[in-house]
Amino acid sequence: MTATQTAPAGTSNKSRGADHQAALIVQGADATGIVAAVTGILSRHGANIVSLDQYSDNPQGGAFFQRTVFGLDGLQAALPALRADFDEELVKKYGLTYTLRDLSVPKRVAIFASKSDHCLLDLLWRHRRGQLPVSIAMVISNHPDVAEEVRGFGIPFFHVPCQGADKSAAEAEHLRLLKDNVDFVVLARYMQILSGDFIDKVGVPIINIHHSFLPAFIGAGPYAKAKERGVKLVGATAHYVTQDLDEGPIIEQDVVRVTHAETAADLTRRGADVERAVLSRAVLWHAEDRVIRDGNHTIVFA
Repeated sequence: MTATQTAPAGTSNKSRGADHQAALIVQGADATGIVAAVTGILSRHGANIVSLDQYSDNPQGGAFFQRTVFGLDGLQAALPALRADFDEELVKKYGLTYTLRDLSVPKRVAIFASKSDHCLLDLLWRHRRGQLPVSIAMVISNHPDVAEEVRGFGIPFFHVPCQGADKSAAEAEHLRLLKDNVDFVVLARYMQILSGDFIDKVGVPIINIHHSFLPAFIGAGPYAKAKERGVKLVGATAHYVTQDLDEGPIIEQDVVRVTHAETAADLTRRGADVERAVLSRAVLWHAEDRVIRDGNHTIVFA
């Protein structure tokens, strides 16, 4: 493993007005009174609700999901008392689960990449522009090609070679670098399959991006294969990684229409554009606690 490390990793500008704001995510079995319980607790603590989104897949005993953003002066000091009230009301009374997070503290992310840099550089650029409320802890790649470009953004870069069928040494180094340093991982066109052991041990969500031709055009040259088949749409899918390859819960998807006149190179370029947009939205929504996982699907309050 070789490392190229510059000044401390940059943190994007804080989310608009997030200095004293928190996000509350609630999920579980639907029941009468949940919304009133949440708003009642927040009211008693003097909090101001900025936004509230909710969804029930079946009002008669179905699953309930809610995202609430609220503002409160002295938020940090108030969090323990808020959690105590949510524990008593939401967990004990309603049997729900919840997370409560101070939005002024950005989630820490590690980005994995290979030689293809379009998704990686797009995320770094958006981060620099303050469009992604995350702290990029590091970029890890199995190739050194993008080291200089990453260095230009002031982000630590680690080259961890990963060759052959046995990836255990590389994954052990990945786990060492990530341990206690990140809240999630993004695979920005990282062209290696993660082992089930790594997915189990990493302990944080992993977001992947792939072209939407999968599984129809598996392997090298998917856009050339798509051109041969005369496809009329190209697109991309961002999803959470599970041990079932490319079958994890979907966060975001998009497509663009193409014609017979476009070459394989045209399809590749247009596909890359969609990949960048889809991945950046998925990362943003995850960073802002807008995605709730429920089994193998997601509820996205975008």
